[in-house]
Formats: sequence, C-alpha cells, structure tokens
Amino acid sequence: MASLAQVEHRNQDATVYVGNLETACTEKLLLELFVQVGRVKSVYMPKDKVTQAHNGYGFVEFLDVLDADYAITILNMVKLFGRPLKVSKSSLNNKAELSRDVGANLFVGNLDPNDVDENLLYDTFSAFGTLIRQPKVMRDEETNESKGFGFVSFDCFESSDNALECMNGQFLGNRQIVVQYALKRDTAGEFSETVGRPVGSAPERHGSRAERMLAAQRRSQQQKQNLSQLPPLPGANFNPSRSFAPSGQYPVIPPPPPAAIPPAPPVTMPPVPPSLPPVPPPVPPPPPPASVPPPPPP
Repeated sequence: MASLAQVEHRNQDATVYVGNLETACTEKLLLELFVQVGRVKSVYMPKDKVTQAHNGYGFVEFLDVLDADYAITILNMVKLFGRPLKVSKSSLNNKAELSRDVGANLFVGNLDPNDVDENLLYDTFSAFGTLIRQPKVMRDEETNESKGFGFVSFDCFESSDNALECMNGQFLGNRQIVVQYALKRDTAGEFSETVGRPVGSAPERHGSRAERMLAAQRRSQQQKQNLSQLPPLPGANFNPSRSFAPSGQYPVIPPPPPAAIPPAPPVTMPPVPPSLPPVPPPVPPPPPPASVPPPPPP
C-alpha cells in the first residue's frame, strides 16, 4: 500500500487511474485484481479524513510502463461489484489527452439503461475512429442507474461526422438512439442549459466552423513538428571533400591516377568477294516445224 507522501514520488507514466469504484472495494482487493496483469509497486485510494471511506477512485503504480498500458487494455470497463471500472492513465498527468481534444464530442441519447453501458458504446463507436477517452454514460449518483444518455469523444471531426451520419437513428439495444454534437461545457463544468451563458443566448454545440479550423491548424502544426523531429536520412549531409579526421592529424593521400585505357584494336573489314561471272544470254527458242501440204483429192 502507498501513503500520501509516496504518491508524490511515484512514476506517473507507470501509474493508472481506477475510477467508478464501489464503496466495498478496498486497496487489498485492487491489489489482488491488478497483480493478475502486471507487477504492482503500490496501490493508493484517497479517503475521507472523517469517515475513512474512499472517494470512489484510486491509483495503481506498476514497476513498468508496459504493465500499466497492458492493465488499461485488459481491465478497463471490467465490472467490479456490478460497476464498470474506468482504467486510464493517471489523471494527474492528462495533458496528452487534453491536447488531443479538438471538440469532436458527440451526444448519444435515448440509450437503453439495461442493455447499453460504456463498454457497448466503446465497441460501437470505436469502429468509426480513434476515441481520445472512454465513452461516458451519465448515471444516478445514488443508484448508479443509467440516465439514458452519454458522450463519445473522437480525435478528429472526420470520425465524428462519420459516426453521426451512420449511427443517428439506428437501433442500439432495444431503442433507436439519437446522435448529435454535444453542448459545450459551461464555465461551471456541468452539462447545464443555463449556467455560464448570457440570458437569451442559445446553447452552443461542438462541431462549429471555428473548432474545425482550429483543429485543422493544430493538425498542420503537429505534422510540421513531427517532420522536424525526424532524423536526417543517411548520407544526406555527406560531403566527399571533407576529411573525417581533424585537420593536420592525418596526411591527405591524393587519389590514384586513373588507369590507362588501352587503345582499341584496329577494325578489319572482311574481304570483298570477287565479281561474279557475266550471265550468258538466253537460248533462243527452236523454229516452228514446216507446214505439211494437204493430200490431193482422189
């Protein structure tokens, strides 16, 4: 187990966040669960100072970053005490996730509370593109029952547009779902219709033209940055006139002279054959036979 002082010095890259925990879950139970997928170094669940009850989430630190990534792949959305676990990179180090959020966030409504959960939303919408975070189904805080709607976030608008076009009006479970761009969060951080906006203003949804232009600019800058970080090609800066040794350390050996090219042998033409004998004149045809006179009449 880990203390609060140890948490400040843990390896954030090898630490995973575990959320949506039932009140009956303990650090010992988390340890027994996560040692099945990797070498666990410490487990920490923040607790209330008065009641000593945990706050519904915890952190698991592994000895290796690969074990942490494997735990996210295997244990995310696995149900513990009937509640799907949310396993992701430590929330104290989520700058990479925030940098990928371009505003391609979809609202998915009219969900079947009995058949549709976060796992089914992930399996359905991940077919259209890369999700920057796990789908979220809004639930009642007391009963943990689904409120019938959730949210899905993509890394680009091409994927969200494709998902919106293909899934809006389709049946998921036993209900026909509604897919549209989600309302932008208010300044209070809640999914509210009135807080944080001027009176009389209409709610603003994601997917606006301004968000798409910013996303395109960010992608272009990221591509340029990636190209600038590529190592140079082998031989790209090779200069044959430069010496690899420091100047004056080794004598410069001149290149050998080119080998002499032997002269080409003389070309001999084949002898011209002698002239052919003249062709004899054609033989004249023989004269026709003499005509025989007819015999005299009797």
